[in-house]
Amino acid sequence: MIRLLRLWRLGRQDLRLLWFALQHRSRPVWLWPAAALLGLYALDPVNFAIPLVGVVDDFVVLPLLLHLLLKLLPADIRTGFGQKSLLR
Repeated sequence: MIRLLRLWRLGRQDLRLLWFALQHRSRPVWLWPAAALLGLYALDPVNFAIPLVGVVDDFVVLPLLLHLLLKLLPADIRTGFGQKSLLR
């Protein structure tokens, strides 16, 4: 259970990074469509049809896909987010 909570904490930070990257002026062209597909995947009807699969999907697969997507971001966006969060 503690591992799932750690994964969700990482996911929360990843969502902040995704929001920062979507607003960044030098974001990659593929970022908006990839974020939209990830959002559609989160609202997938399988989550409602098969509840157990939906729970596994929401708690494990979705944060991992989000983290993988953000690993593909250019380094300047990730470091810009790191510097922004240090200023808080």
